[in-house]
Amino acid sequence: MISRFAGAMLLSVVVASISQVLLKKSTLNTYHTVVKEYLNRYVAGGYGLLFVSMLLTVYAYSGMDYKNGPVIESMGNVFVLILGYFAFGERIHARKMVGIVCIIAGIVVFYL
Repeated sequence: MISRFAGAMLLSVVVASISQVLLKKSTLNTYHTVVKEYLNRYVAGGYGLLFVSMLLTVYAYSGMDYKNGPVIESMGNVFVLILGYFAFGERIHARKMVGIVCIIAGIVVFYL
């Protein structure tokens, strides 16, 4: 069973991945002023979620071994790839799949 601290770290990674998608969505739009470019709902939401992710990470590290953090954080690459596919229709090429398989295999080997 996953501990609440590891669950908080995993949730932190998911929240950070969603914030990356929001920030990327902001870059796809054109804005008439510099202020609107940096103060719009996607940027504010993205940075707000990054702040929430940071708080979750601090909480998670308060009760779990530090060696587990980077391993769980590497799942962010998998989440961003999946979110990019659904949010932007990005293609998942064979090279990306090989990379994702390597990440997941590394996580499995680490926890064996």
